[in-house]
Amino acid sequence: MATIVPEKLTRLFINVQQLWQVPRLLEMAFPSPPCTVGTSDVPKVFWKPYIHTGYRPLNRTWKYYFLTLFQQHNEAVNVWTHLVAALILLLRFQGLSQTVDFVSDPHAHPLFIIVIASITYLTFSTLAHLLQAKSEFWHYSFFFMDYVGVAIYQYSSALVHYYYAIEPDWHARIMGFYMPGAVLLAWLSCAGSCYAKYRYHQLPRRLSRLCQEMPLGLAYALDISPVIHRLYTAQPSEQADPALLYHKCQVLFFLIGAFFFSYPYPEKWFPGKCHFFGQGHQIFHVFLVLCTLAQVQAVALDYESRREIYTSLHGDQTHNFSALCFFTIACCLLTAAYMTSKVKCKLNCKGE
Repeated sequence: MATIVPEKLTRLFINVQQLWQVPRLLEMAFPSPPCTVGTSDVPKVFWKPYIHTGYRPLNRTWKYYFLTLFQQHNEAVNVWTHLVAALILLLRFQGLSQTVDFVSDPHAHPLFIIVIASITYLTFSTLAHLLQAKSEFWHYSFFFMDYVGVAIYQYSSALVHYYYAIEPDWHARIMGFYMPGAVLLAWLSCAGSCYAKYRYHQLPRRLSRLCQEMPLGLAYALDISPVIHRLYTAQPSEQADPALLYHKCQVLFFLIGAFFFSYPYPEKWFPGKCHFFGQGHQIFHVFLVLCTLAQVQAVALDYESRREIYTSLHGDQTHNFSALCFFTIACCLLTAAYMTSKVKCKLNCKGE
């Protein structure tokens, strides 16, 4: 018995020594942290308000930028928030596929679309923030791809709110224009964001924000209207519905995130202190992820509990909604491709 305790302490000491070697092993496995640079070393298109350093140097190899996933720079938090969320939603999709027949049940198609669209926009955002530092051309190209992902997610959000969350009386009021309006505003959001990025340092700041934020705001106002109406008209007996709680959370999280998307806080309050952590866009990412997770949970619950309502309202229209989704994707991809060609011409002229 006297020798057991010393032996355990010896093993513990050895284990602690091995743990101390982990950082050195990680340093050997990955390249040393990049020498981040300041605003004076990158073109103006890369600049963020009140962020003066933490930028990655341009024109390195693709491997270099992929490996910056494990290093510190001013985009690292943006990359990881959406990467982790995409992985969480992949697991959520796997769980849903065990209980939901996405193939044979046409009424499950909108749920399938929102989950896939959420994973898509999170993946596109991850790639954009991770790889955009390669060059000016790739900066524009990856963020145009990011805006396509956001537009697809916008349409998908409108679809599931209209399909699962809507009340019959609100459906009767908006059925004639809601889905066409959702398509139009999703495309306008993509086009406006692409144009604002393309002319970012040429347009006045307020006009640039107007091009991007007005279509986004109008799209959200339309897309969320079935949820707001349902929350406002819910009877006391319906307040126990867990889906309503998740819908309230998604609205709250989105509004908080929208504030940090629109205004550069807290970095404006603490200049020079938020180059790597604490940027408003990073906070926006966190709340957008929370919004998406709450939304997916809410519509999954609505899919299970409101079948009698949505089957009577929509009948066999799911194929039409799926077709509108493909139409939206095609329009946004064509817009992004056109804006990418404009960027290439612009950079070629600049090079001459």
